[in-house]
Amino acid sequence: MSWILAAQITYILVILVIIFRVLLDTRSSTKALAYILFIIFVPFIGVFFYFSFGINYRKRKIYSKKILLDEPLWKQITQRKKSYANAITHSGIISDHYQQLIEYIQNSGISQLTANNEIKLLINGEEKFPELLSALEKATSHIHMEYYIYENDVTGNQVADLLIKKAKEGVEVRFIYDDFGSHSLDKSFIEKLNEAGVQTAPIYKIKWYALANRLNYRNHRKIVIIDTCVGFIGGINVSDKYRNDTPLKDHLFWRDTHLMVTGQATAQLQYLFICDWNFCSPNKLAYSPIYFKDYTQNKTIGKEAMQIAASGPDSSQPVIFYSLLKAINLAKKRIFITSPYFIPGESLMDALIIAIQSGLDVRILIPGISDSKMVNAVANAYYTELLRYGAKIYQYNKGFVHAKTMVIDDDLAIIGSANMDYRSFDLNFEVNAMVYSKKIAQQLADVFENDLIASEQINAINWLNRPKHLVLWEKIVRLLSPFL
Repeated sequence: MSWILAAQITYILVILVIIFRVLLDTRSSTKALAYILFIIFVPFIGVFFYFSFGINYRKRKIYSKKILLDEPLWKQITQRKKSYANAITHSGIISDHYQQLIEYIQNSGISQLTANNEIKLLINGEEKFPELLSALEKATSHIHMEYYIYENDVTGNQVADLLIKKAKEGVEVRFIYDDFGSHSLDKSFIEKLNEAGVQTAPIYKIKWYALANRLNYRNHRKIVIIDTCVGFIGGINVSDKYRNDTPLKDHLFWRDTHLMVTGQATAQLQYLFICDWNFCSPNKLAYSPIYFKDYTQNKTIGKEAMQIAASGPDSSQPVIFYSLLKAINLAKKRIFITSPYFIPGESLMDALIIAIQSGLDVRILIPGISDSKMVNAVANAYYTELLRYGAKIYQYNKGFVHAKTMVIDDDLAIIGSANMDYRSFDLNFEVNAMVYSKKIAQQLADVFENDLIASEQINAINWLNRPKHLVLWEKIVRLLSPFL
């Protein structure tokens, strides 16, 4: 009996230590209370769950960018970019209305405002992949590619064949893939790339002894940088399912959005790639001016203003979450949101409700066909609250809408990899493009309006009068929203 008592005392002491850690480590009191109750009332499982999902890795940082930040030449470039950004801010190219948003993103990281960019909106894979393949074909110096999902299918092999071709021509080719999202890439596929001279690295490789944590923190970014000149950013991975011009059996129409960028903003994508590469690859990439071309004096490229917002377990704060919150609070006329997973949390919900009650045109496009019943049920609870205040919510019925975009008023467009949910805000490595452009904002608004043609608006009266047991179920599963 003595060893049983000792075990019980030991367990209680361990639980107290873990609870102490939860209180110190968890910013949200609601979330902290949920973890503590789970740990106490669900023995062992609660402890395992907390260490798998609850540890604040942003506070501890999975890796540091300090090595690159300490580079003397990089410091010079950063200072030059700050001066350039200040000049843009005071040039009248963009509205002073967004000055606080721009300052926040600049002060939270290294993403300065750039204006010497040409930006092309790409709708669905059938527009993205021809542009990507064409840009890859023209590469002469280097190709840096990073994807969450990369599949060994027709599209994946088209891109891979070009990477192999360019590597054999002497172009530096580096490819980062997420070990979970790209699980279909077998050893032979990677070996084929490596043998041709393509350098590859899985980010945060899944290992059995750290399975839970490594499944939880994923690299969700989709970026490409070619010759420090052309960049791609958005929501479209490399897979046949992202395009609607291939004869796939039972293919679901896939609606997504991406950007092709030429100009100064590619330097920010390059910086992210190098940081990620040096984290996941043993072949560290030393800083070199060839990866950071200065376009500030180039008058031949476009004049679109753009900024990169990036965050993840490597950042000191949830930059994407705060930037979206700030953008919503700055809106004066309209807010158009497209998100496949809409679990915004209390702060964003409050901001949207304030916007609605202030007379703004708030419209949200969500999937009518969802790939997750659990996530869909949680999202439904948020729809109920917004509909009660007058939001216009539309379900896309032509296929699955996977785009992650936002239009604010007439001159701010946001396109990227981040869903509007806790996972994107707190757990994943994500990246968004903040485009301060009337042209791009209008194009994205037109796309949004066109998507509404293939959508059905949720009838607020019918929705709010749904059966009580359904509403109760959604309220219950909403408790799981911080973990989805």
